[in-house]
Amino acid sequence: MDAVKRRSAGTGFSLCVQPAFLIGTANPDGTANFAPITWVSAACGRGDEYLLVISMFGRKRTKENVLRTGRMSVNLVSADMLPLMDYFGTRHADRGPKDALPYETGRGAVLEDVPTLSCSRWVYECEVSRSVETGESTTFFCAIRNVQIDERLTCADSFDVNLTQLDPVIYSGQYHSIGRWLGRIGDFSAT
Repeated sequence: MDAVKRRSAGTGFSLCVQPAFLIGTANPDGTANFAPITWVSAACGRGDEYLLVISMFGRKRTKENVLRTGRMSVNLVSADMLPLMDYFGTRHADRGPKDALPYETGRGAVLEDVPTLSCSRWVYECEVSRSVETGESTTFFCAIRNVQIDERLTCADSFDVNLTQLDPVIYSGQYHSIGRWLGRIGDFSAT
């Protein structure tokens, strides 16, 4: 591989490439609330289980709902859902219901009190195991109670998911998508 010439850019640059999710929570009156969150990752839990790690900044209804109930759905955003994500991201729940765009909701299969988006191809049903406050952010470490996946997806496990079939929105300050499948672990190592 050829060497790349780099320059120092300072600390104001942050390349945080993240999949986009719509977090579903139940409002105190039982209605559904959804908000886009891209600070989503995973950490090792006990045994072979892992935790979903979700950070939420500032004050928002979604964060208040998670702190109150300890539960949420984490709905992967595919490119066809981008108008809905953008809409949820530009409307604050304090200004009234987010109902100007049509969308269907469902409920978790295991966590039945958690609202889900019917159009999402991959949905986690999560319960908060622990949370950590850092500045104005709260990071939730969530036990995954169930994963709902589109019946059309063919994958044996978490390492067998072809992201091009999910067509996820990737966020890095702007919206992007994934264009092609490149291979599996070990396909490029020299033998």
